[in-house]
Amino acid sequence: MKGRHRGSRSRARERALQALYQVDLAGADPLEALATSWKSDEDPPDAELLEFSEALVKGVCEHLKDIDERIEATSHHWRIERMAKVDRNVLRLAVFELFWHRDTPRKVVLNEGVELAKKFGSEESGAFINGILDKIAASLPAEGAP
Repeated sequence: MKGRHRGSRSRARERALQALYQVDLAGADPLEALATSWKSDEDPPDAELLEFSEALVKGVCEHLKDIDERIEATSHHWRIERMAKVDRNVLRLAVFELFWHRDTPRKVVLNEGVELAKKFGSEESGAFINGILDKIAASLPAEGAP
C-alpha cells in the first residue's frame, strides 16, 4: 500500500506538471488545465490525489513570483524565461513542495523532480534539474528543524 501511495503521488505530480505547462504555454486556467490532464488518465484519481494535485497547482500559481525568484537566484546564467518550459515548471513544482508543502521529505521532492525532468524534458533536463534543486535544498534548514 505504501508503494502504491507514493506512485499515486507521482501521478498527481505528473498531472500537476502537465497543468502548469498548459498555464505557462497558453495561459490556461490552472484548475481547468488540471482537470483536463486528469481526463487522460486511465485510472480515475481518488479524492486524496485530486486534492494533492490541486494543492500543488494552486500553490505554484499563488507563490509563482517568489518561486521564480528563488530559482533565478540559484540558477546562475539562466533566467527563468530562457529555460525550457518543462524544466522551469518541474523546478517550480519542486520548489513549491520544498518551501510551502513541507510534509514531503526533501529527498523525495528532489528525486521526483529529477524523474519528472527525465520523463518529460530533454536529454539534459535530469542533470539540469538535479543541479539546481540540490543547491536550493542545501539552502534550507535541516529537515525536522523549525
